[in-house]
Amino acid sequence: MFEKIKEIEDRYSLLESELSRADIVKDQRTYQKYSKEHSHLAPIIKVYRELNNLDVEIDNNRSLLNDSDPEMRKLAKQELDELNTRKEELENELRILLLPKDPNDDKNIILEIRAGTGGDEAALFAADLLRSYLKYAEIKRWNTEVLSQSMTGIGGYKEIILLIEGNDVYSRLKYESGVHRVQRVPETEAQGRIHTSAITVAVLPEAEEVDVEIDPDDLRIDTYRSSGKGGQHVNKTDSAVRLTHLPTGIVVACQDERSQHKNKAKAMKVLRSKILDAQVTEQQSKISQDRKNMVGTGDRSERIRTYNYPQGRVTDHRIGLTLYKLEDILQGDLELVINPLVNHFQTEALKGES
Repeated sequence: MFEKIKEIEDRYSLLESELSRADIVKDQRTYQKYSKEHSHLAPIIKVYRELNNLDVEIDNNRSLLNDSDPEMRKLAKQELDELNTRKEELENELRILLLPKDPNDDKNIILEIRAGTGGDEAALFAADLLRSYLKYAEIKRWNTEVLSQSMTGIGGYKEIILLIEGNDVYSRLKYESGVHRVQRVPETEAQGRIHTSAITVAVLPEAEEVDVEIDPDDLRIDTYRSSGKGGQHVNKTDSAVRLTHLPTGIVVACQDERSQHKNKAKAMKVLRSKILDAQVTEQQSKISQDRKNMVGTGDRSERIRTYNYPQGRVTDHRIGLTLYKLEDILQGDLELVINPLVNHFQTEALKGES
């Protein structure tokens, strides 16, 4: 482990030197690339240097264990125990920081929310969960943009697709993919019976053109008139766009913008991400189930979480986590569930590395 860190420290020092050069500062593309790598290595170096300082303190305290003063020996023993405990914590933190990084962790995401079983109630819950993600994005200072949406007449969503941009978006939200189940009394239910509905969430890393190259000959592009609310909102031109990727059969449609060009650009964003996701899924299917579980990439048809309104309870079924903080989570405090998930999968990954 420490041989690997020595290489990282050498690289970190080189980057610091490069970032101070005038010609690198002028070359913004290179500067940003080096700056990003430097910031990723910084936490590793910080922990490593703290460990080195700790080792010096431990050696100093060991020398005091033979002191002639009994009180001094007692204090040295007590402090030595505390320093060794801290050293174990730092070494574990360092092992986690050195785990192989998911190459998509730094990417922006395409977030898809779709109503499943439960009709209007599922669509209403899709809107509730959407608000939770939007509030979380606001807390994290991420940018959000609606790429496509299909609403119901009572304020729910049959489907909504968002682009979320910011630092480490995929690394924080990648475990949200799956079936989210809600148990509550619908507003439309006169007899007060609890209904169970479900929605599906998919979190796709945003694919750049360099990640997925699409041959224009592999695309079928259809244009049609956007549906609207009537009156002045009716689009009188064929601005809606449907893209079909012939090799994979993936279909993406976008009609939110009045411009056909803008709708096509948005649809291409989603299409590239869907193709990348299909490629990653195919690769993962060749990996053992144990490894799949270790990195936390389960089947999206899997029920991952239940939101029980009468009891104010949220349960994540993958790690057996139960929290009676439903309202906090719906108000955007998703760290309550995200942090335990990240810790769990990091622990599983450490087991795989040992």
